[in-house]
Amino acid sequence: MNNHTANAFLYATIVAMGGLIFGLDAALISGAEELIGKEFALDSIQRGSIVAAPALGVLVALPFAGFFADRLGRKWTIIIVAMLYLVSAITSAFAPSATALYWARFLGGLAFSSISLASMYIGEIAPPKWRGKLVSMTQINIVIGLSGAYFVNYIIKHWAGSGAAWVQEWGINENTWRWMLGSEIPFAMLWLGLLFLIPESPYWYALKDRSEDTIRTLSKVLPEEEIAPHVAELRESLEKSSDDRSISSQLNELFSSRMRLTFIIALTLAIAQQSTGINAVLFYAQTVFKQLGIGENAAFQSAVWLGLTGLLFTVLGLLLVDKLGRRPMIIWGMVWIIASLGLGAYAFHNARYVLTSEAIEEVTKTETADDDNEEEKNTPDAEKLRSLAGEEFESDIAFKMAIKEALGKDEAADHQGLLLEKAARIDATLVLVCILSFIAAFHFSVGPVMWVLFSEIFPASVRGIAIPFFTIITSLTSWLIQKFFPWQLENWGMSSILLFYAATVAIGLVIMAFKLVETKNMSIEEIQAKLSPQG
Repeated sequence: MNNHTANAFLYATIVAMGGLIFGLDAALISGAEELIGKEFALDSIQRGSIVAAPALGVLVALPFAGFFADRLGRKWTIIIVAMLYLVSAITSAFAPSATALYWARFLGGLAFSSISLASMYIGEIAPPKWRGKLVSMTQINIVIGLSGAYFVNYIIKHWAGSGAAWVQEWGINENTWRWMLGSEIPFAMLWLGLLFLIPESPYWYALKDRSEDTIRTLSKVLPEEEIAPHVAELRESLEKSSDDRSISSQLNELFSSRMRLTFIIALTLAIAQQSTGINAVLFYAQTVFKQLGIGENAAFQSAVWLGLTGLLFTVLGLLLVDKLGRRPMIIWGMVWIIASLGLGAYAFHNARYVLTSEAIEEVTKTETADDDNEEEKNTPDAEKLRSLAGEEFESDIAFKMAIKEALGKDEAADHQGLLLEKAARIDATLVLVCILSFIAAFHFSVGPVMWVLFSEIFPASVRGIAIPFFTIITSLTSWLIQKFFPWQLENWGMSSILLFYAATVAIGLVIMAFKLVETKNMSIEEIQAKLSPQG
């Protein structure tokens, strides 16, 4: 690897760290949200709002990301994004109220535009033959960040229950969720510092007609003989973009009959990708695993496997997308997702919940039955629970309602996880396999491949407006899924939730089976001819 290529890899690696910060910011809440709900006495909708706040923030930021990137430059816009991440992490960790925490996380959502900005910068700085691999680093870093978040949450939760003197001194046991959210701070600080080492995009210098700066930056990533041809390509690209039509004209073309098939494919994918429920599982991982009755510590351990599975299959998907093709990976990936969700729903449907007299005595007499479980320090009232002894409940909803009637809303919320652990009669291994299978299917197929398709199916005349438009659609769907999951869990139960996700993906699968075309090894022009009725 020569110096030019090494520089390109260095700059791309630094910028792609934004994906890692994104993953951390998105998934750290999974271990903290229940503790936050208890501290601030939040109902299910309020908990969902705090978890989903970043998804709402990114909806606000996306339309302006390109504007600021063109006005301030790619480098300084990404630096501002890194500052937003840092301020969000600090204010989240020290939030004095639920409202303050909501707005702190909303601020972090504004920074989620780092994903599109990173792809833009890397695409413009990378040598052409390395562009695809370097751009994919952002997606891989996202999954590394998700995996890291689950591991960090597990470690902090373990420390909080260890009883060590230094844990007491640092207040980890009393402020567990604050330490979880605050663990993002050093990573955000490191990223912010490293960003000052990268150069500005040569494309932006060319856009501002700063020829000397353009050549100087390109000389860092390209051999001398390749600079002049690349500058010529930049100028040609800018001349074409200067002839671009207005936003309204681009939207008119996007909604035209000529673009109908492309629009249907993109809209279906944008909705179906997030309707899988992926962000409900990722951002409420510990809550989902607690429904298995495996206990809090095991739930945190199981969440670590989510991240590792996602990382492995993201890499496999990116390596194989050009070999297997887009259509088979999307179609069979959706079939895989539906099968995983359906089998998980079946396992939860067959679950039964029984509190024996022995279990009631155990949870009410033991001060801390599980050292890692803070909620057990105040034990439930044995007399109130005796009426449930030996009664079998056919769903988690029925069991939770009975607990609520017996203990009252607040006390039931405090001890629900422990009582589920003692009462659940469910094939936990089957459910765990189904969830990991779902994670694998998503990250192998519709997760990364949707973005590959978005980069291919839109003609240059509308690409500038089309990709942000459908990114907003998928972000809106994600926000709805995240916001209402706690309410669905409280009112529907896991079996119905998983069936709902499977049904929405099935609708998308039917549409994709009839409409999706293969784009592997085709030029943009060939793809347009295949998608256009005039072709």
